[in-house]
Amino acid sequence: MPNGKIWTQRDRYGNEIYLTPERWIHITDPENHPEVGPYQIHVRETIWQGLRKQHPLIANAYKYYREFDDLPNDIVVVVIFKSSVDATGRTHRENFIVTAYLQFF
Repeated sequence: MPNGKIWTQRDRYGNEIYLTPERWIHITDPENHPEVGPYQIHVRETIWQGLRKQHPLIANAYKYYREFDDLPNDIVVVVIFKSSVDATGRTHRENFIVTAYLQFF
């Protein structure tokens, strides 16, 4: 996919959210959340069909949640919503995944 994105997915609210290779490597790093490695499609489905809540400490971050029948735990995906203005004055949305993990209860 162009622009260094693995994929882009719209959420149920119409927001376009993307995952980069750098973030996927970070998420699945053995010191972070390697258990998410086999579930990239679940991460994408969580963005598409999951519910979301605003992060309690970061105003422009949202946690997306989704339960899956084939997983023992929910997947949580954290997305940062940003806007930037280019040299022509056009505003661009940058909504990207920063992390994902299995919610253990």
